[in-house]
Amino acid sequence: MPLLPRRTREARERAAARKRAQPLEHRLLLTATFCLLAGGAVMVYSASSARTLLEGQGDGTAYLLKYLAYGGAGLVAMHLISRRGLAAARRYTPLLLLVAFVMLLLVLIPGFGVKINGARRWLGAGPLQFQPAEVMKLALVLHSAAVLSARPKIARSLRGVAGPVLGVGGAALLLIAAQPDLGTALVISFTLAAMLVAAGLPLRQLGLVAAVGAFLVLVFAILEPYRRARLTAFLNPWADAGGSGFQAVQGQIAIGSGGLFGLGPGQSVQKIFYLPEAHTDFILAVIGEELGLAGIVGLLGLYGMIGYAGLQTARKAPGAYAKLLAGGLTSLILCQALLNVYAVLGLAPLTGVPLPFVSSGSTSLVVLLCAMGLLLNIASGGAKRLRVVTEPKSRDARPHRSGRDGGARRAGDRGRRRATG
Repeated sequence: MPLLPRRTREARERAAARKRAQPLEHRLLLTATFCLLAGGAVMVYSASSARTLLEGQGDGTAYLLKYLAYGGAGLVAMHLISRRGLAAARRYTPLLLLVAFVMLLLVLIPGFGVKINGARRWLGAGPLQFQPAEVMKLALVLHSAAVLSARPKIARSLRGVAGPVLGVGGAALLLIAAQPDLGTALVISFTLAAMLVAAGLPLRQLGLVAAVGAFLVLVFAILEPYRRARLTAFLNPWADAGGSGFQAVQGQIAIGSGGLFGLGPGQSVQKIFYLPEAHTDFILAVIGEELGLAGIVGLLGLYGMIGYAGLQTARKAPGAYAKLLAGGLTSLILCQALLNVYAVLGLAPLTGVPLPFVSSGSTSLVVLLCAMGLLLNIASGGAKRLRVVTEPKSRDARPHRSGRDGGARRAGDRGRRRATG
């Protein structure tokens, strides 16, 4: 067998050494992501197959194949970004933010945006549709990390972050709320709040912003009858179990029926004509019915692994940009997960937010896998290479002011010139 060329052999040895040297945080993030994706594929098929078969929509694998297709594309993107994506992400953040704003505007224009169930949130045609709001989530995290790390002093007061962070984020939230998509708007709000806290904004000032935001959300919910119905249903879903509280009640019935260890995989009853959007928004209820409390605790444990590893990555990352970005990406995943869990458990109003890495949300799945790729890049030391490239030279490394002959000017030269002049 011929020997491999020396360069190829050395490259493979370096790659193997890199894999062996991956820190614990990197392995925890990768393990939790793969476990969630594997469990998501099983639960998406379980939650969607029976209903699609009864409705005559094929052999019951349509949503599973869609999940696998988008999940495979997301995994390829995650792998590429986890290797060398951090520098490119920082370089192209302004372009990504601009494209996200343009797409959010196009969504609201008839003829461009696709309207489904009264909401205009999608672009594209046929099965190839995506939500620009999901892209905006990642773009705002990248933008906020870049701004707050480049000008750390602005985070000391609300006035400093009003324009570059809150102004840009507020404009995006208005466009997303106009679709309407309150769930994504809340995820973005919580994520930006976490990043501002990490950057050093006083909690008292952040509380003022939160109070104003809560008031605006309340007004936004009261203006439309169906949003008002969702809000009142959250407070007491059993008062109108057959109307506005139907979704919340069915979710609670599913989780209560599962008990400690569940009815068994594929044995859910609520997913058939009772749970709306069982494969997306309410997939946690199917997990609770089929796998019981043990399945929900295991799921929350995986998100806990992501939270621990992500925050440890942020703590150990060199440079303010990597720290803020790692914290923002971790907050993005956890805020979306907690909002979905709280809504299904009846602890928050229903917002239509998919469960990260588990629900059959195509755009959300791909975008969150890209976010995980960036987090993996930081965990594996990509921020160190980025810091070497982007950091300015230190004061000691700057060249001394030269004299007329090109050499460094020394003390006493001026005096000697005067004496000889």
